[in-house]
Amino acid sequence: MANNAHILLFHVEPLKATHIESLCKNLGIRTSRIKQADYSQKLAYLAGIPGFPREDIDYAGPEFPSEMMVFSNMADRLDQFLSEYKKAGIPPIGLKAVITPHNIFWSAADLYEELYKEHQAFQKK
Repeated sequence: MANNAHILLFHVEPLKATHIESLCKNLGIRTSRIKQADYSQKLAYLAGIPGFPREDIDYAGPEFPSEMMVFSNMADRLDQFLSEYKKAGIPPIGLKAVITPHNIFWSAADLYEELYKEHQAFQKK
C-alpha cells in the first residue's frame, strides 16, 4: 500500500515548519506549507486527494491569527508522529485537525474558523 500520509501547515512560523518538515521526512510523511492565497481551497485539494481540482478562487481574507496543522491519511501514523513531535521538542500547534468525510469539502478557512471557535471555548473551561 502506498504511503499517502500528508500534513498541511498553515501560518506556521518558518523555523518551526522546517523542524516539522525534517521530522516528517524521517518518518516518510509528506508536508505542504499552504499559502494564504489557497485558504479558500477545499481541504481535499490541498491534501492532493484525487478528484478534487483547484477551484478558481483566491482567499481574500486576513492571515490566520494562529498556526494550524491538518492531517491527511494519517490514521495509522498519527500517534507515532505526535510522539516523535513531542520528543523532538518542537513547540506545540494549538489548532490541529484530521481530514474526515465530514470536513473534506470544507475550505481551509472554514476549518480554521471552526477549530478556532472550539479552541476558544475549550480554553474558557
